[in-house]
Amino acid sequence: MSSVEERHWRFLTNHAQVLLCIARDGNIRMRDIAQTVGITERAAQRIVADLIEANYVSRQRVGRRNHYKVDPEAPMRHHAQLGHDVGELLRLFQRPASHGAGA
Repeated sequence: MSSVEERHWRFLTNHAQVLLCIARDGNIRMRDIAQTVGITERAAQRIVADLIEANYVSRQRVGRRNHYKVDPEAPMRHHAQLGHDVGELLRLFQRPASHGAGA
């Protein structure tokens, strides 16, 4: 096994992964976020709460469900990304629209 395979790391944090899930589907359920990211539902709840508290995500109750919305103009938090907003990150990970058969 190579040294890279022995050390388990990823380019995006769980917070970024959760943010991307919410950006793709504002009606996503916690269990679906947890499953997609590979974390527990409780961890997903904590991360969503962090994102709401930091004003990256807003939550609105719609019937018995929550609807989430990402603020694409929220500034990135790390000093290395000063002057960049969350929307730039989201645009990097948008899936391109399919343009006909074989696209």
